[in-house]
Amino acid sequence: MDLEKALGLIAEVPDFPEPGVLFRDLSPLFADAAGFAAVVDALAGTLDPGVELLAGVEARGFLLAAAVGYSRGLGVVLVRKPGKLPSVAGRVDYALEYGTASVELPAGVVRPGTRVTVIDDVLATGGTVAATAKLLESAGAVLDSVSVVLELAALGGRAVLAGRRIEALRVV
Repeated sequence: MDLEKALGLIAEVPDFPEPGVLFRDLSPLFADAAGFAAVVDALAGTLDPGVELLAGVEARGFLLAAAVGYSRGLGVVLVRKPGKLPSVAGRVDYALEYGTASVELPAGVVRPGTRVTVIDDVLATGGTVAATAKLLESAGAVLDSVSVVLELAALGGRAVLAGRRIEALRVV
């Protein structure tokens, strides 16, 4: 399946999780083997050859980072919601387009100097990725880039991440 057809599988759900929010649901894309493969291949193609580790953001970023990591022979660090890790290297709180959230980095899995790409499904306000970048950099990692399936340009996430290399398969 070509990438455009695969990206066309993303569903738009109005008024979720609250009125006025247009949620992008990647579930139909993940459920379609050919579509999922096309997106994983495209995300893998955005990586710089010097990247050593991928950071997947809970929860859809886990699926994407794991598949891309497997295809490129790279490890994956899982950036988690609070309360999910037995040993935490750091925690960052941040704002979402419809609330607040926090992410945590597991202790002892990111070596200082490691070049990391953050993989996630959607770049919206940039809060999640900015928090993830802060966690990784606090652990001594070098953030190489951010790769996402979908960027919601109107929400300004790219501006929050100014100076960072961002790869989006589709910008809406």
